[in-house]
Amino acid sequence: MHKAHIRGLGFYVPPKVVTNDDLSKLMYTNDAWIQERTGIRERRFAVRGEDTTTGMGVKAAKIAIERAGIDKNEIDFIIFATLSPDYYFPGPGVLVQRDLEIHTAGALDVRNQCSGFVYALSVADQYIRSGMYKNILVIGSELHSGGLDLTTRGRGVSVIFGDGAGAAVVSRSEDEQSAILSTHLHSQGQHAEELALLAPGMGSRWVTDILEDNNPDDESYLPYMNGQFVFKNAVVRFSEVIMEGLGANQMTPADIDMLIPHQANLRIAQFIQKKFGLKDQQVYNNIMRYGNTTAASIPIALTEAWEKGLIQKGSTVVLAAFGSGFTWGSVIMKW
Repeated sequence: MHKAHIRGLGFYVPPKVVTNDDLSKLMYTNDAWIQERTGIRERRFAVRGEDTTTGMGVKAAKIAIERAGIDKNEIDFIIFATLSPDYYFPGPGVLVQRDLEIHTAGALDVRNQCSGFVYALSVADQYIRSGMYKNILVIGSELHSGGLDLTTRGRGVSVIFGDGAGAAVVSRSEDEQSAILSTHLHSQGQHAEELALLAPGMGSRWVTDILEDNNPDDESYLPYMNGQFVFKNAVVRFSEVIMEGLGANQMTPADIDMLIPHQANLRIAQFIQKKFGLKDQQVYNNIMRYGNTTAASIPIALTEAWEKGLIQKGSTVVLAAFGSGFTWGSVIMKW
């Protein structure tokens, strides 16, 4: 049985910075209101015609591959996590394979929203463990801004999200002490509609119905989030799945050197930090600068923490996410 480890990391965020004050000019809100509820000060928005979900993923992937010290054609498989693909089909995985001009490596798309990167990393880990592949490119990329309602009507959701991409090269580990130790995945579909976006033509109403109605007040295709319900479930499931991972490896919260939580809401991360008794240097958050980039948030934060030297050889790193589905999961690794 082989073991897998992260060999290279990279991330990309668009250069366009959108502050809370910028949003206050588009909707009835203010910086204090947003920061109090989410911890977000600013986020990045894609520039129309320049950034795409695939394109941002490719930029992050190039950095990760270079840092991994391998040739792009040593990539055996591609896993792309996103809720905002360029097309309904095909998925962005094959577009990455095309744009990077990699040989005919297989490509898989993961649609697990906020938990997407954790799920994708788990799949990569199992493929490496089985011996099927040696180097897997895992990407989380999101372009939310093009689908946000930037008016007062949509502010409850729209102030939260930003655009960006993160990537990791997951390879067969030659050092048994540097490896992904375990991954833990869960879902609870009974709460699927508590955080959801109905796809036109795929739900109860078809695109032809929407066009025929031509109703400017139609809100049926705006993202819906039952914020308080999501928050309450998130703090419970975050705690459970982190403890599940630690327990599987005979560890306790005291063994965590770096916790990278999905950047959904700074208040959730702070709640978990306090519950586990972790110091500020044991938890990495960057939601204040990027907002919630969904599947991209963990690889972006992980890359930044590594770049800043906050993760060292032998560090116990824990990744955890919770989101739409509901889905949630954790990854325990030794760096």
